[in-house]
Amino acid sequence: MKFKAMIAAVGLGLGGLALTGVTAFAQVSSRIDGSGDWSVFKTTTSEGAVCWVTTAPTEWVAMRAGKKVDVNRGDIYLMVSVWPDRGVSNEVSVIAGYPYAKDSRVRASIGDANFTMYTDGEGAWLGSPDDDGSMVKAMKRGRSATVVGESGRGTETTDTFSLMGFSAALTAAEKACG
Repeated sequence: MKFKAMIAAVGLGLGGLALTGVTAFAQVSSRIDGSGDWSVFKTTTSEGAVCWVTTAPTEWVAMRAGKKVDVNRGDIYLMVSVWPDRGVSNEVSVIAGYPYAKDSRVRASIGDANFTMYTDGEGAWLGSPDDDGSMVKAMKRGRSATVVGESGRGTETTDTFSLMGFSAALTAAEKACG
């Protein structure tokens, strides 16, 4: 899927998540800023600078057969990446902390705006740069984002992310990689 190696680097730099075996990014990535509930990271690759903003959920719940269940999950993040040398601007992604069900879709909502994300392993992405732009616009106006996905074991998770500080963090990332 899109930029899976970069997402692996993000996870490795943030706490040990590994979707692929790329460790070089983690060695050179660093937190450069933060605002509200969001952190800003930058790394340099052979393909140029990559910046991203990320946050962990403020709460999450897992449900199976209509009942809350306790589950073990890895690190969970909502992220937006900026990769100018690849023409990537504001790519939205989610890391679930578990493998999504094969060929499943993730539902993201911010206020009245709803988005469908496509899954691959532990990650989910929107379908196009236009979708990314629409979701980022909603994130700038919103207070929280809710992401609902299904694990390979049939557990539905609902993750809630604060959007406090998102706009300032994204501006810092765009400036750092601009």
